[in-house]
Formats: sequence, structure tokens, C-alpha cells
Amino acid sequence: MISVHLERGIVSVADVPPPARPAGHALIRLLHAGICSTDLHLQRGYYGFAGTPGHEFVGEVVACDNAHWLGKKVAGEINLACGNCPFCAKGLGRHCPNRTVLGIVRHPGAFAEFLTLPEQNLHEIPPQVPLLDAVFTEPIAAACEILDQVRIPGGAPVAVLGDGKLGLLIAQVLQLHGAQVHLYGRHPEKMRHLSPLGVASHPASDPSQAAYEFVVEATGSSAGLEQAIALTVPRGVLIMKSTVHDRVSIDTAPVIVNEISLIGSRCGRFPPALELLAQGNLILQPLIEDRFPLREAPRAFARAAEKGVLKVLLDN
Repeated sequence: MISVHLERGIVSVADVPPPARPAGHALIRLLHAGICSTDLHLQRGYYGFAGTPGHEFVGEVVACDNAHWLGKKVAGEINLACGNCPFCAKGLGRHCPNRTVLGIVRHPGAFAEFLTLPEQNLHEIPPQVPLLDAVFTEPIAAACEILDQVRIPGGAPVAVLGDGKLGLLIAQVLQLHGAQVHLYGRHPEKMRHLSPLGVASHPASDPSQAAYEFVVEATGSSAGLEQAIALTVPRGVLIMKSTVHDRVSIDTAPVIVNEISLIGSRCGRFPPALELLAQGNLILQPLIEDRFPLREAPRAFARAAEKGVLKVLLDN
């Protein structure tokens, strides 16, 4: 089978044997996969990664233990928890200290013709959801995680900083939840995609005046957190979505003086994401900048790394 390999910044493609399917796992034929910012960070040296990357995918189950899954179109949760530790006992498998992570930590990723995942990690794609929309399931779930962590009342103004892939999804999820989203970014042409939903857009260079009780930082840059703090009112909540590879230096004085709550936010549950996808109100196709066959992964990574590019897909 075709498999993508990433090591020391070099993306290559090889023909390798299909993966063995452990008991309780499904063998999944890849249909579409998305290159995300984490994959690009791995290419730059994050985690010292070497192997097959990729964790945003939609595929078809071709072998499994539970016949229910056979032939189903699925997305899959990326954290493979041990099931035996105190975190797993609390239902917090996404924080299991013994977990492996699809395409990131000790589990071969989705950028291959076939991949394996535990059947308990699988979620069936609703039949009305186009497969090119379904490839966004994992990052939409990450956006929905905010609503599991923070109670945002209907109509509340929310600032979202960053008009990249994740920022555009977060803005949509929160707007459809009933918030009034103000999206701050550097690319008006990207932010215009969300105008049909009523998302207000602002230049990233707008004066940073404290004005929002809820702020989401999704710029992917260390400077974004400083601006996000400046936009948060006293006793406000700042949700941090960026995973920046470098160390981030901030002035903690305004955080302490203004008693701002900082909340880290990462992966999310898939059911809320699939419910949103099934409703058909998310604007997703304009976010796909380019598509490449799996065998052309080096070109796809180069395209995804271009400044300002949104989602690039690998098709099997």
C-alpha cells in the first residue's frame, strides 16, 4: 500500500505492507485526509516525530471484529487510551498518560491507503453529510470542545483571534451556537466566507481594547496570546486553542490584575461535531484550497505550508 513517511522534515512516499489489524481494531481504507497545522509542526520538528502522520480523515471500514462497522464510512477519535488508569476511569481518555495518538504519538497515522483504530474510537458519518465535509470532523470536534468547557450565553459577544483553518471553524461553531462572533484576522477574503452566518470580521490590527467577556485565541502565534489578553475584560475567560511549538512569553500582570481565567482547549467529542455536520449549516467547501493524490504527499505538504493557505486534502 501507499504510505506517507515524515522524518527530519522530509516528506516521502513508500509502498509498504498493509498494517496488521489487532483484536478490537478496525482496518480502514482511507478516502480523504486533511493536512492540519499539527502535521506541519511535526514536519518542523515537533515531538521529534518520525513515521506516518495524519489524524483528520474519513474512511471506509474493510475489516473488523464487530460486523456492525463493516462497510461504514467513519471518522475516528485520535486518542487511543489505555482504559486502565485513573483518567480513563473518569472518562478522560483524551488525557490518559499512557495513550497513543493517531499520527502523532506512537500510532501510525491516516496518511496511508489503510490505517487501524480501535472500533470504540469510530463514529459513523451521517448519510446526508458529504464525505469532503466529513474530513473536518476532528477539527470541528476541537472547536465544539469550547462549549463543553465554557458556558457561553446566547447572544454573548465572543472574540475569535485567527482566520486560519481552526479559527474559521471555531467562529462558525460558536456563531451557530448562538453567540455573536467577532473574528479578527489578516485575510479579509477568508473571513468573508463566514459573512452568510453573520460573523463580524475585523482586521487583526484593530486596537486591542478590552471589550469581550469571552475570547478565543487561535492565531497559531505567540503574539496572539498577548493580543487576546488585551481584548479580555476583567474576570473574563480566555480560551487558548493554539499549540505553538516555541516557548511563549507573556506579561502575566494583566492576567492577574484583571483576574482573567485562562483555559487550555484541545481535542473534543465527536458526536456534537457530527450533529453540526448533519445539520448542513457549516461553510466548509470554500475552506478546501487544494487536493492531491496520496502519492503526491510531498507536493501537498509544500502547498499546505504556503502562507495563507487553508485546508489541503490527500485523496486515496
